[in-house]
Amino acid sequence: MFDVSILITFVLASAALAIVPGPTVSLIVANSLRRGPAAGLANIAGTQVGVATMILVLIAGLDAIVTMIGEAFVVLKLLGAAYLVWLGIKHLRSDGELARVEGDSRSLLGYAVQGFFVIWANPKALLFFGAFIPQFVDRSEPIGIQIAVFGGIFMLVAGIFDCMYAVLAGRAGQLLTRSRVRLAERLTGGLLVMGGTALAFARR
Repeated sequence: MFDVSILITFVLASAALAIVPGPTVSLIVANSLRRGPAAGLANIAGTQVGVATMILVLIAGLDAIVTMIGEAFVVLKLLGAAYLVWLGIKHLRSDGELARVEGDSRSLLGYAVQGFFVIWANPKALLFFGAFIPQFVDRSEPIGIQIAVFGGIFMLVAGIFDCMYAVLAGRAGQLLTRSRVRLAERLTGGLLVMGGTALAFARR
């Protein structure tokens, strides 16, 4: 069912996509710098759950679901854009104070929930998976199983890169001054605000 060359190509393509920082990576880096690698890893856990649910939607039938929700997709897009802007403003207002949360399970759960909502804040990510993964699917074989496997591979590859960002940023955060952390927060906040604004005004 799975050709080795196709799998290798998919892994490389996934790595190329995962290594490029986006809103999710920006959030992971900012939280890792400010709160320690555990916060970033909790973000990643939530993001992985979000991606897994997107893969399940894709298996269930992306076209049918998008058609069913119709105009509600626009509302979801605007809500997601507003959430990204809100997160961006929070980072812009940060004072750069460092606070480690490795032992606070309640805080870590909050970061996991945040990661889940950030990935779902951009419903275009779902459409992206709907366009990216099917390119590697063999229509003559069971499609659901293939989507699940390719989705799992993408989650693994993206998770590895995200964990690298979280750990490196967490270690760097221990060496940064408050002013430099504040600068990193400003950059992250600006990226999130710009991303949310672009999403809000993007054509359907």
